[in-house]
Amino acid sequence: MESNRNTLTEGTIWKKLIWFALPVFFGNVFQQLYNTFDSLIVGQYLGDQALAAVSSSGNLIFMFVGFFNGVAMGAGVIIARYYGARDNDAMEKAIHTDIAFGLCTGVLLTVLGVVFTPTILQWMGTPNDVLPNSISYFRLYFCGALFTVMYNIFVGILHAMGDSRHPLYYLIFSSIVNVILDLIFVAVLHMGVGSAALATTISQGLSALLCCIRMMRMDGPGKLVLRKIRFDWPSLKSIIYFGLPSGVQNSVIGLANVVVQSNINAFGTAAIAGCGAYSKLEGFAFLPITCFAQALATFVGQNLGAHKHDRVKKGIGFGIVCSVILSELIGIIFYLFIPDMIRLFNGSPEVIDFGVRHCRTVCLFFCLLAFSHCVAGIMRGAGKATVPMFTMLLCWCVLRVTYITIAVGYFPRLETVSWAYPITWSSSSIIFLIYLLKADWIHAFDRMDEKAMAKH
Repeated sequence: MESNRNTLTEGTIWKKLIWFALPVFFGNVFQQLYNTFDSLIVGQYLGDQALAAVSSSGNLIFMFVGFFNGVAMGAGVIIARYYGARDNDAMEKAIHTDIAFGLCTGVLLTVLGVVFTPTILQWMGTPNDVLPNSISYFRLYFCGALFTVMYNIFVGILHAMGDSRHPLYYLIFSSIVNVILDLIFVAVLHMGVGSAALATTISQGLSALLCCIRMMRMDGPGKLVLRKIRFDWPSLKSIIYFGLPSGVQNSVIGLANVVVQSNINAFGTAAIAGCGAYSKLEGFAFLPITCFAQALATFVGQNLGAHKHDRVKKGIGFGIVCSVILSELIGIIFYLFIPDMIRLFNGSPEVIDFGVRHCRTVCLFFCLLAFSHCVAGIMRGAGKATVPMFTMLLCWCVLRVTYITIAVGYFPRLETVSWAYPITWSSSSIIFLIYLLKADWIHAFDRMDEKAMAKH
């Protein structure tokens, strides 16, 4: 019963995509609440400098975490394929290998984050009045990096099997815990900026634990058995083969965004706080983008595993259109109401001004970001992760850093930095559109990368 409910290879396409994407959407909403409530509570109770310390966190965290999560996406592709093909033995090995990979990389990420945080923050040009709080926040955050990695591993596995509901339930619970702990640690006990990271770490640990318990109680090949957690080398090679391009892509894009953040830092504490507050809000705007990208990756993976190629082609059109329309509507809402949104974090006119200027430069281009992410998800689900990797490395890394390096020298304004995003989203969308419209692309898409699956 559970298997039939979760499979995306049968039933009405639009209903299956929507019912899979909705829990992912709401789950991402609650996940985004983690950092947003950190910023809201810190900004209201601890002031501009503390808000700047927390708000500058996103790009640095993504640079560290993105690589490992990107590689873990490879496991989602493999597991979805095996699930669609009903290859239970191979799926079981891939799941336990993925969990072993997560445990090892989570420990490694903790060490890297704790050791190198001060160096990277200084390299980013973080102002001296913000630096101590930033170091405190990041180090406590990375102490819980294992929980972050394992949560994403577990959710990736559950999503690959078509289960997007249970991760939503766990996120709702842990998000409520996070808000309560934020208020207790920051507003009541006055424990400082680092306590906001501690609240997030505890909440993410709860999410990971609940996902783990869910998998241990499952029946069938998706069941987690602790004594079976080990590396199956053929499965590990497949995970790395399909996931390494996404990992490299995430990490290098994260590095490029750190360069963008370092240029924002040059405008001072108010700019860091204003743009950082906007970035928390922007995370909510990206939710239709990420949920449809994830849904499309799972949909494509399962249906290619079941060799239902016509179903794949119908599903990707519906997913792209929905994501693009929803994201653009959200962009318009942001453009109109962003001053009041920023004011929720901090009432300083200077902070609000920086946040509004940054937002109104980028928010009307959300549709282009949606298109790029959806095509990237489709390609990952098809096992062709090198296509989005090279496209995004070229556009979102090389072009973005080159533009920033040259343009800011001639036009030293915040808007110059902000335009880095629309310009690079536009370029990646053009490349992806050309790729999709190529006559031979559909035929290449139909020919699932069986050689790679067989080899690894």
